[in-house]
Amino acid sequence: MDDYRHICPRCLFRDMDEKARAELKTYLDKIKEPDRADTDVYEKRLSICKSCEKLHEATCDACGCYVEFRAYSRHSHCPLKKW
Repeated sequence: MDDYRHICPRCLFRDMDEKARAELKTYLDKIKEPDRADTDVYEKRLSICKSCEKLHEATCDACGCYVEFRAYSRHSHCPLKKW
């Protein structure tokens, strides 16, 4: 059983254990460089997600995505139109 998913309901993958961070890196590495959001944009998006009531165990309850993956993609948007 993957215990890291039950550690912190309001956390992102990068706030969890090494296994979760490795999983996140695997997903983020699949986004091609031209499709990646700038670091400042990415961090601002994550800040908004961290304060959102829909964040639950690194996923968005509004759409089911991994928030860090969605925020990293230049062309993505928040399903709740927060960014």
